[in-house]
Amino acid sequence: MSNEALVTKPIIGINCDFKAADRSKPGFAYLAAGYFQSILSAGGIPVVVPPMDDPESIARVLDHVEGFMMIGGGDLDPRNDGFMLHSSVRPMDPVRETSDRLLVAEIAERRIPLLAIGAGMQLLNIQQGGNLFLHIKEDLPAAVPHLDPHDPNHRHTLEVEGDSLVGRVFGDGEICVSSRHHMAIDEVAPGFRVTARCPDGVIEAIESEMMDWFAVGTQFHPECAAASALDVRIFEEFIEGICAAKEQEAEKLRLVA
Repeated sequence: MSNEALVTKPIIGINCDFKAADRSKPGFAYLAAGYFQSILSAGGIPVVVPPMDDPESIARVLDHVEGFMMIGGGDLDPRNDGFMLHSSVRPMDPVRETSDRLLVAEIAERRIPLLAIGAGMQLLNIQQGGNLFLHIKEDLPAAVPHLDPHDPNHRHTLEVEGDSLVGRVFGDGEICVSSRHHMAIDEVAPGFRVTARCPDGVIEAIESEMMDWFAVGTQFHPECAAASALDVRIFEEFIEGICAAKEQEAEKLRLVA
């Protein structure tokens, strides 16, 4: 590969999960391989960002990325948004959630291109002013199962909006995606629209309608082992969108010069 090709590859930051130390093991940060492998395959350069609670350090990291991916994981703690803790909620480690919230706030402020998956999409929606159902079984009792404890690759059908990124990826017709969650978006944040739902109405993808921010969220998991070749196209569309924006900015600079 030429040096020119390497230079044009966008650097994509990725947050990661965290497990606190216990009596027998040290604490550690970790990331499922599907996330960084999907960015690599799509033509990006993944850079894993460990949990940090220092806004200045996070801002410094974001100075050096051209896009960011927020991964899935455990549940967001509803108490951080003024709600009671539901018995079904299994909060992610607070070290990670603190860092994730700082990251998304700074990413939104800077309008850094963002792909948010699973809990990442839920946090994006909350940070931008939306809210969540805390337990689909109770809040939407007519919904199909969205989580199978015995099948980590649980899949269900999806209905997509054609004039959207997920619409370009999947096209027309019934599709299946890997989706495993018990929380879901209730009210969609201002500036975003729903671009995919499960046939039961549960929101599975949102996209920014803001002209100055390329941001996409999927509740389903295109990075998982059960993902199809079509699912992987989501990462390619994300990287292609970043590259197109870079080319437009470079062209503006050339015209000014």
